[in-house]
Amino acid sequence: MSIDVNNESGTEVDEQAILDIARYALARMRIHPLSELSVIVVDADAMEQLHIQWMDLPGPTDVMSFPMDELRPPMKDDEEPPQGLLGDIVLCPEVATQQGKDAPTQHSMDEELQLLTVHGVLHLLGYDHEEPDEKAEMFGLQAAIVDGWRAEKGLTGPSPAPTVS
Repeated sequence: MSIDVNNESGTEVDEQAILDIARYALARMRIHPLSELSVIVVDADAMEQLHIQWMDLPGPTDVMSFPMDELRPPMKDDEEPPQGLLGDIVLCPEVATQQGKDAPTQHSMDEELQLLTVHGVLHLLGYDHEEPDEKAEMFGLQAAIVDGWRAEKGLTGPSPAPTVS
């Protein structure tokens, strides 16, 4: 799996954890090991520009996903996953910091960025949360991936509650 993490935000973030959880999420979703992903960490001004340009919404947001080859997880256990370019995930640590503070189970900026990375991966794979059933599926899968990764890493304490809207 080729995953690039590029921090352009000016904020120190745990890039290794972002890389690790992205790799874990893609493996768990059975994405071809030769697929490629880019994660870009930007400041609030850059995120706001992207949010306006692509969503026509004001203000910065927490995460944006830009799919490329529209890869999807295999539907059957014996199905070979396609190889390709997943796309880009853009994260904003300033928004992540506030969301971590405001979450029911307060957590750090880095924990929020890990959650948002998984959220972005799932969007790249075609998951959405516009409808209640879609939201339940996506957020359930997101929690299972974050919990699995945290358990594998030996991290204790409650996993971050979903704060993405």
